[in-house]
Amino acid sequence: MRSNMTRRGFLKALGFGAAAVAVGPALGRAALATGDAAGAATVPAAPGASDGKRLNFVIIFTDDQGYQDVGCFGSPKIKTPNLDRMAAEGMKFTDFYVAASVCSPSRLALMTGCYPPRVGNLPVLSPGSKIGLNPEEATIAEILKAQGYATAAIGKWHLGYQKQFLPTSNGFDSYLGVPYSNDMSLAADMDFAPDARLEDGLTPEKLQAGEKRKSQVPLMRDEKVIDYPIDQNTLTQRYTAEAVRLLNLNKDRPFFIYLAHTMPHVPLHASGKFKGKSERGLYGDTIEEIDWSVGEVLKTIKQLGLDDNTLVFFCSDNGPWLSQGADAGCALPLRDGKFTTWEGGMREPTIMRLPGKIPAGTVCSEVAGTIDMLPTFARLAGAKLPDRVIDGKDIWPLMTGQDGAKSPHEAYYYYRSGTLEALRQGKWKLRMAARPAAPKKAAKADAKNDAKKKAEPAAPELYDLAADIGEMTNLADKNPDVVAALAELARKFDAELKANARPPGKA
Repeated sequence: MRSNMTRRGFLKALGFGAAAVAVGPALGRAALATGDAAGAATVPAAPGASDGKRLNFVIIFTDDQGYQDVGCFGSPKIKTPNLDRMAAEGMKFTDFYVAASVCSPSRLALMTGCYPPRVGNLPVLSPGSKIGLNPEEATIAEILKAQGYATAAIGKWHLGYQKQFLPTSNGFDSYLGVPYSNDMSLAADMDFAPDARLEDGLTPEKLQAGEKRKSQVPLMRDEKVIDYPIDQNTLTQRYTAEAVRLLNLNKDRPFFIYLAHTMPHVPLHASGKFKGKSERGLYGDTIEEIDWSVGEVLKTIKQLGLDDNTLVFFCSDNGPWLSQGADAGCALPLRDGKFTTWEGGMREPTIMRLPGKIPAGTVCSEVAGTIDMLPTFARLAGAKLPDRVIDGKDIWPLMTGQDGAKSPHEAYYYYRSGTLEALRQGKWKLRMAARPAAPKKAAKADAKNDAKKKAEPAAPELYDLAADIGEMTNLADKNPDVVAALAELARKFDAELKANARPPGKA
């Protein structure tokens, strides 16, 4: 049943109080600067806490990184010692999914715990888009903020650049980053900080009148542009410095940091320290710099004595953009990549680390996904879920390696552009018949796979992912009962989702 509960009502239901809602953003920014832990005493101990400490949360999210583009996931040329060590000290998830194979809807799912069509079905947003994350949705950041957490977003946002869609209007105390993909341009209606650094000859007035630099993007602090055009070679370094600064600033209170790297989305950029160093070319340089960034975050957490109560989660927003040649990632042994609902577009290299709780050197092959992080974090923070349909599930039993723990999902659903194209249950993956053709932009961008995309199946396709991870052998004819059962499950779920869908936010 659709809920009309507003954000104010949701926060009040959590016990944070109407007065706190009125001053929440200001309180949050002050708390980030002072370490104030207002509200913490009222929160019950969470199951993940250690020695009475409350858990901190760090999400590290990359852009267009392939399944194989991490050493511990099989990369033959890209060196990722910090991610490999993170896996050795934590858990590697081999069957972990995003909820869309393109940027905006994938990030929408992470923030809300829902399949994208349930929460507005955002397309890939561009400068000038008049829709975005609905401010009435409850994000991970809002849920944690209501529990007294300091919250910060760093990097690529891509859920709308207007004020009501930005991180600071959706649960985050602060934001530093590029508001969308790095192949886009400046939006004419952006606000500029009084001390914004602008290229010679540019002024806010000229930029707001439409003058801009093609395919060059702004860097924002909270709701204003502070640097345009940003030198993208510096982005990974600047994001990392901000993460380290915030870790130090909030070491004495619970925090949630969302570090969403711009790379390795094209155009690729790396700092001088990493450019030309990887055996895998510029693409490898960007990944190895991200790996360095992961190492800086983990090193800082350890130096601050926060290792045993800081959960670090690493993943990518979708698979690699295969048409980019040498600049593309690799999803092997999975099939295809970005823009598709083949495994290469949806299954991502994922690592989680929390010493003493997540067992070291372990592997989880149960189905889970980014939609599960909101309910899992909420549980670990002692928070209630919003009074509305949430698709994600609590996967703490999987993360802690509990004996006999299984995926909490009856099935996992693969949506593209609002259409249910496939689902997975256990080892079986069913791809539906009569899927729509790929969006024009996707087809143009991924020319190498045009023929494959245009060859839409006349009948359902069934794959045994346990024996055929590359989705090469269609077993539908040999398993008609499995096809029928999964098709009915898909029909029922899609009908329920559409009956309980909520709108996007509108500017």
